[in-house]
Amino acid sequence: MSPAQIKKMLTQGVVDARAVSEQEALAAASEAGLAAFVVDCDRARNRSAVLRAVVKAIDYPEYFGGNLDALYDGLCDTLTDQKEGLFLWFRHLHSGDPALSEDAQAIQSVCDDVVEFGQNNERRFAYAIQHAGAHPAPEPGVDPTPYSGREEA
Repeated sequence: MSPAQIKKMLTQGVVDARAVSEQEALAAASEAGLAAFVVDCDRARNRSAVLRAVVKAIDYPEYFGGNLDALYDGLCDTLTDQKEGLFLWFRHLHSGDPALSEDAQAIQSVCDDVVEFGQNNERRFAYAIQHAGAHPAPEPGVDPTPYSGREEA
């Protein structure tokens, strides 16, 4: 995909994660003057974990409410703090998990609302959601990887 096509997607708010790589999207966002963040959702198995991934990526304050209203408020606040705007790449959102399928749609809806907020406040908000299928089933006798990603001693 050409840089001009990626730039056009950035202005529309939604970047098709199937059509562009993470690196291309982040580079185009930076070139467009947008603050760019990667939200690593790979280990998230529920809405709360996805929201914690957003908090970690954007470095929200500790008093983040942890619900979709707080996500909207936090994204709008972060957006207005930026000179040009904000870009989020949601990496491996496991929307194929039964516990996340509806929440993934709700998170996308919040992001769409933030796009509109940005348009009304002379800022640009764009995002891409890299959907992943369901998490693999746990293996019997093998402890899952902790959310932090670090191996336990």
